[in-house]
Amino acid sequence: MDGRDVARIPVHLLEGIVCFGAVTVSPWLVGLCAEHGVGLSVLTEHGRFLGRWCGAVSGNVLLRRTQYRWADDPEKATGMARAFVLAKVANCRHVVMRAMRDHGGEGGTLATASRKLRWALERLREAATVDEIRGIEGEAGREYFGVLDAMIRVEDDDFRFRRRSRRPPMDRVNALLSFVYTLLLHDARSALESVGLDPQVGFLHADRPGRPSLALDLMEELRPVLADRLVLSLVNRRQVRASGFEVRETGGVWMNEDTRRTVLVAWQERKKGELQHPFLGERCTVGALVHLQALLLARTLRGDHDTYPPFFWK
Repeated sequence: MDGRDVARIPVHLLEGIVCFGAVTVSPWLVGLCAEHGVGLSVLTEHGRFLGRWCGAVSGNVLLRRTQYRWADDPEKATGMARAFVLAKVANCRHVVMRAMRDHGGEGGTLATASRKLRWALERLREAATVDEIRGIEGEAGREYFGVLDAMIRVEDDDFRFRRRSRRPPMDRVNALLSFVYTLLLHDARSALESVGLDPQVGFLHADRPGRPSLALDLMEELRPVLADRLVLSLVNRRQVRASGFEVRETGGVWMNEDTRRTVLVAWQERKKGELQHPFLGERCTVGALVHLQALLLARTLRGDHDTYPPFFWK
C-alpha cells in the first residue's frame, strides 16, 4: 500500500492465494507460486471464479490413470459417490442436531428434518447406482436447506433464507454461502493437485468441460461443518450486517469489501481450530482437513485402504 510493505510471508507457509477484484500480481510472484505448488486463483469482487495458475502437474501418472479407470467403473464410482454423500448427509444432520441442542425452540421442525436425514442415510447404504445416490442427495439437500432458516436466530428479515440460489445469489445468506463455498472449492482443488489427483474427473459430479468434478466431490462432505456452520455463526453472532450487502436491480445480492474482509478473517480463524481426526486418530487443524481427505482419497486409489474413509464430524 502506497509503496509500503504490509506483510512478508514465507512461501512455504502458504496453502494458496485467492485474489478478489482488481488485483495486480507480478510475473515473479506467479512464478514463485508455481515453483512451490501454491495455487493462485483470481475471482471477481463478488466471488465468481475467473481463472487459476498452478505449477507443473505433480504426482504419479499411474495414480491418475487409476482415478480415470475408477471413474469409468460403475461399481467403484458408486462406492466412492456413496462415501461422499453419506458423510455429507451425516454432517448436515449434525448441523441440524447441533442447532437443536444450542437453541431449542424449533425442535419440531428441526427434529423432523433430522429424522428425514437419518432415513436418507439408510437409503444411501442400499443405493445401487450413482444416479440413485444423486437422487437421494437432492432430496436430503432440499430437506436440509428447508430448515436452514430455522437455524438463523436473529430477528432480522434481511437475513431470512427461503431457498438456495446461486447465480446470482438472491439474498444475503445465499451470498455468504456461495462466497464461502468458493473458498472451500479453491482449497479442495489445491489439495487434490498436491497429492497428484486430477480435480476435473470425479465420481459423484458428472464430467463437464471446466468443472472441477472431483474437487466438488471432495468438498461435499466438508460443506456442512466448515462452510454452513461458519455462515450461521456469522449471522447469529451479528458479525455481518444487512448494510454490508448491495442489492442490484436484477435482484442479485453481493457483499461489499468490508463484509468480504470480515468473512475472510472468520474463515482463516475457523481453519486455525483443532480437532481429532476420526479416522487417523491424530490432532489436526480444521484447515488441514481437506488436505488430509485428499491424501486418504489418493491412498484409497493406490490400494492402501479398502474403501475411502470420508470425514464424519463428531
